[in-house]
Amino acid sequence: MISILDRFLRYVAVDTQSNEESESQPSAEKELVLLQMLRDELMAMGVEATLDEYGYVMATIPSNVEGDVPAVGFIAHVDTAPDASGAGVKPQIIKDYDGGAIALEGVPGLKLDPADFPELLAHKGETIITTDGTTLLGADDKAGVAEIMDAVQYIVEHPEFKHGTIKIGFTPDEEIGRGVVKFDVSRFGADYAYTMDGGEVGELEFENFNAASAVVHIQGRNVHPGYAKGKMLNAILIGQELTALLPVGQRPELTQDYEGFFHIIGFKGTVEEATLTWIIRDHDRAEFERKKVVMRECCDFINAKYGTGTVSPVIKDQYYNMREMVEPHYHVVEKAVKAMEMAGVKPHIQPIRGGTDGANLSFKGLPCPNIFAGGLNFHGKFEWIPLESMEKASAVILNLIRLYAE
Repeated sequence: MISILDRFLRYVAVDTQSNEESESQPSAEKELVLLQMLRDELMAMGVEATLDEYGYVMATIPSNVEGDVPAVGFIAHVDTAPDASGAGVKPQIIKDYDGGAIALEGVPGLKLDPADFPELLAHKGETIITTDGTTLLGADDKAGVAEIMDAVQYIVEHPEFKHGTIKIGFTPDEEIGRGVVKFDVSRFGADYAYTMDGGEVGELEFENFNAASAVVHIQGRNVHPGYAKGKMLNAILIGQELTALLPVGQRPELTQDYEGFFHIIGFKGTVEEATLTWIIRDHDRAEFERKKVVMRECCDFINAKYGTGTVSPVIKDQYYNMREMVEPHYHVVEKAVKAMEMAGVKPHIQPIRGGTDGANLSFKGLPCPNIFAGGLNFHGKFEWIPLESMEKASAVILNLIRLYAE
């Protein structure tokens, strides 16, 4: 029997960073290395599994109970975020964590310190897995992958375990917002599903941001600086001016809970031209639509001041709040609450200040709340996860399957 820790360490060793500049799917061929590995591991356990041309692994464990039992799915993504390297991950394993600062040994002087990350103190005495400070860890979402595979292993090795039809899905490109764009819900065949892609133990989410991207091109006018008076339009300065027009209090570092934001994530340019990129987020659909209007109004102001065509915004919706699609099937949330309580976990229902594959899947007709995978500080070198949280997540999966079989 392979332990959940061994699985997790094997999966994070594979570089699966997605590429937001690629037009292919998967966006990076290296994602297929882990996807092929997962397909083969499932088949080796006797589970029917396929990997299609878009990088979707789908697997089925047939029901072993009589009667009409809903098919329930569990989904996780294999890619890691473009924000930090996922190559050459060197995990550190700290057993019986004592509550002190943890040195990230790949970077002298770098520490994972409870003074900065007080959540560590809730996990004293547990086994903590960290990065070495040179890469991210990949718990987002290889922890979810390992938890699902651990549950599958238990089911295969315990034929007396009663269950309905179980569907397993592994996806690429979630981190760049394209995780389930081509995911065939009808072929997957689940009635309800759960993404194992949340954070701290106990998290349960069925609300997420409405999301859009805004890419603004600025056309300046460059002339010799010695003769620039009344002629030059500096695209860099115009970009700064446009940024200053947006509500200062609606930046991510100043918002929490249900508050939305404008987040500038890219600024490239010269005097002649520049490109600025934002992500726009809000849980409330009306406020989300208003934010997009504000962005356009700010661009209109700049064009009125400097001339038509100075700024050209392209605003695209990315995903929507899944609450409206999940709430009519609220029993999927209630079952997740009970499954956590059965595992000795206190449920904490909260909105996601982000998005998951489950949001788009819910709008494709597959209600899909998000359950904790156990990791914290995703997308960077301070990422970490307690082993015990992964074990509890795997137990929650098995409990959910039991509840549906009842």
